[in-house]
Amino acid sequence: MNKAPIGVFLLLAITSIGMAQRNKLLEIPDVSRDKVIGFALYTVHNDIMKMTAQLYPLREGEERTVRLEIKRDDGWRQIAESAVIERGWTAHFRVEQWGSTKDVEYRLRHGEAAEYSGIIRKDPVDKDVIVVAAFTGNSIYPGHGGNIPKTDIINNLTKVRPDLLFFSGDQVYDHNRHYAYWLRFGRDFGELIRNTPTVTIPDDHDVGHPNLWGQGGKKALRSAGDDGGYFKPVEYVQEVERAQTSHLPDPFDPTPIERGIGVYYTSLTLGRISFAIIEDRKFKTGPDSVLPADDWRPKRPDHIAVADYDPRALDVPEAQLLGERQLAFLRQWAADWHDCEMKAVLSQTIFAGGAHLHGSRNNRLYVDLDSNGWPQTGRDKALIEMRKAFALHIAGDQHLATIIHHGVNDWNDSCYSFCVPSIANLYLRWWAPLEEGRNREPGMPKYLGEFEDGLDNKITMLAVANPDPEENHDKLTTRAAGFGLVKFNRKTRKITMECWPRNVDITAADVKPYPGWPRTIDQLDNYARQPVGFLPTLAISGMVNPIVQVIDEETSEIVYTLRINGTRFRPKVFKRATYTLKVGEPGTNRVRILTNVETLDPNETGAIEMSL
Repeated sequence: MNKAPIGVFLLLAITSIGMAQRNKLLEIPDVSRDKVIGFALYTVHNDIMKMTAQLYPLREGEERTVRLEIKRDDGWRQIAESAVIERGWTAHFRVEQWGSTKDVEYRLRHGEAAEYSGIIRKDPVDKDVIVVAAFTGNSIYPGHGGNIPKTDIINNLTKVRPDLLFFSGDQVYDHNRHYAYWLRFGRDFGELIRNTPTVTIPDDHDVGHPNLWGQGGKKALRSAGDDGGYFKPVEYVQEVERAQTSHLPDPFDPTPIERGIGVYYTSLTLGRISFAIIEDRKFKTGPDSVLPADDWRPKRPDHIAVADYDPRALDVPEAQLLGERQLAFLRQWAADWHDCEMKAVLSQTIFAGGAHLHGSRNNRLYVDLDSNGWPQTGRDKALIEMRKAFALHIAGDQHLATIIHHGVNDWNDSCYSFCVPSIANLYLRWWAPLEEGRNREPGMPKYLGEFEDGLDNKITMLAVANPDPEENHDKLTTRAAGFGLVKFNRKTRKITMECWPRNVDITAADVKPYPGWPRTIDQLDNYARQPVGFLPTLAISGMVNPIVQVIDEETSEIVYTLRINGTRFRPKVFKRATYTLKVGEPGTNRVRILTNVETLDPNETGAIEMSL
């Protein structure tokens, strides 16, 4: 997301490369007719394979259908055909009863000559470590790396062979020609995408905004969007979301928002890791629609650049972040572990103000209302649901890679987030607190540790990849560009986060990730809230790694749900009460329900033996 005033943004773009050079980047090639299928995106979830074929413009009189074929022992067999949607030139496939036990060769065909092929990979349930490669911010500006080939990323990930690709947003930076630059995105990353399940979700630039507060789909009256809603025509937004999200698993609740704009928030399970895919800007309230005029925001309604302000006054009751629909989704997703051992949330941006200096080292912002640190109540509601799943949060947007341990009631009582660096970085940011971090780990720099962000949110900054302090920003590495890798170890329940710079060989012995990485956490660290007591230790026989759900009997609220690792588990609780425990494998007859389980003091011992 770029946070510079619009005039400054345009001046930077024009003076750094010139509009003619940028336009040249976005030309749509006149491809030969055998290359008219540019690329394809796919996912497989719950035995349903979904795919989007992206085409170059078709000529008058050319066929308007695409055929999907798969290779069997007896040769190629057509399994589906789809009409081409001319606005955006896409064709969409949904195949049920797919089966995910082996790799499947596929090819898409158009007319007599055009063909695009790849592999739909089997579900990697036999792997101990599931690897996610994560990206954000694919700037188009040549002076800042946008025109540099992505071959370094392709070469590195060809060696790593990740199980999932996640593009968190800003795949497209041109605000008027999504289609042209989306084709360029496919030319850059197509060799990875054709053989790898991929999640792409649009952020603000993708839908033609410098920043986005979707506010349920209302019409924004200003291109800056700070009054809330979408400024671009509905058809433009629909085209973007059709291209980038139609291949995702079916939405949790497909009901459109205002003006017929769709939704895509959903879940994807791969390698027994469950990913919640959320839209953290679609329902978010525009700040200028709810905050009163004041002296704190003299230039932009979304920026506070003076120190004399009241953070809590900004947390107005009517402001939404995820909205009730997505909170209900996260609540249900957090309680459902039938097909997974670990969980993560994928979204556009992190739930904190993760930078102080914006655009240059002399532009300090105390609050950026585009960050998901605001509104604070909405931010806390989201984290409360996420931590019930012991879920890591993976996001991008900030142009600045960070690892943050979030807190709601106290520091570190919620999940970790990993904000990955931009692929190419026009608009720089720095984490530069004015005071030292508290409770730092040994050897940590003073700018790490426990802080309150500009909205009084409790955060612990554990790693940050600031741009080079000398400001000789003529290389992608000094502009803090790169990508992230997240490795989920299903056996140990450990999660390792890596942050790599551009234009290096990450397998070379002398190459290091950005300082502060890699960092490994335990799955349980994503709900590190201090308990007031414990329930008796569960000693389980007859089943390994059962699901344990803890329910507060006074409120009927699910405290948390977890597939434990092993056969013993001591449930922690956060108030003295009686609880219901559900233990086993839901949907089978191997479930035990225990009621009136009383809280023990931390130093008390007790055990419940059960056979499943």
